[in-house]
Amino acid sequence: MILRTEGLTKVFELRPGKRVTAVDDLSLTVEQGEIFGFVGPNGAGKTTTIKMLMGLIFPTRGKAFIFDAPIPSMASKARIGYLPENPAYHEFLTGIEAMRFFATLAGVPRADQKKRCQELLALVGIEAAADRQIRKYSKGMQQRLGIAQALVSDPAFVVLDEPMSGLDPIGRKEIRDLILELKRRGKTVFFSTHILPDVESLCDRVGVIHGGKLSDVGRLGDLLSARVQAVELTAVVPEGARDAIGRGRAIACDGDTFTVSFDDEHTADAAVRAVLTGGGRIVALTPHRETLEDFFMRRLGEGAGQAQAAVPDPGQHAVS
Repeated sequence: MILRTEGLTKVFELRPGKRVTAVDDLSLTVEQGEIFGFVGPNGAGKTTTIKMLMGLIFPTRGKAFIFDAPIPSMASKARIGYLPENPAYHEFLTGIEAMRFFATLAGVPRADQKKRCQELLALVGIEAAADRQIRKYSKGMQQRLGIAQALVSDPAFVVLDEPMSGLDPIGRKEIRDLILELKRRGKTVFFSTHILPDVESLCDRVGVIHGGKLSDVGRLGDLLSARVQAVELTAVVPEGARDAIGRGRAIACDGDTFTVSFDDEHTADAAVRAVLTGGGRIVALTPHRETLEDFFMRRLGEGAGQAQAAVPDPGQHAVS
């Protein structure tokens, strides 16, 4: 086990008498060699949690351990690589100069620094810009440089706070590929994000946080419903068989080719049989199961409903 938290809580005092609980009684574990996605909307408590784990702020209550060493401690930090949500650099430095600086801070022997830094810049794909000033780097290049600095001490545990934030689709794919490469190299990766498709394509397990509380944690296959949510049918439908698709929701129409969505498999099956019987042709039949985004919105809706139900009705307490 790489990471373990027990009732981790952070309460901020905004002013006397005004407190906000940013993280509330969070308990989770991260296993060796896995990619763990920590997901939630903006303001859910992701960055506050990571800052506590990194020893940048102190928890109000609770405990956390990294490699069985309590945080914050030098022992827990020694094997961690960390990319903050908004990394800041001395922009007058070049990429290789910044990496040599980070390597010195991380205690990398001077004799090994040049080779290590060049290898990491190649790993993240910006070796061609090694001698360019950081102020001339794009957002994606700065994110790559941030990941390179997080790896400079060859950590076993890599923590990335919103690594895809602000990136275009190409940059997001490149960062996803890099995270998978870290796993292939035996690293354990913990990253936070609110971009749910990235989590589905990367993570072994996920934790869902909302309003500072961890609502769900587990493998995607265990969290997501296996029930078919809808079935999408694309078919060439002759004039005489078009009543067969009337029970679905029309999505597209191109001449005799229709795309229709059905809410259940039985209705879709009946439509397929009717289309074939009428002399039509099936182009595609696609079942849609619950995605992480569907699950996330469902859980947020359930949480909102519970909160509303918890509010007392003033009429119930009226004095007769």
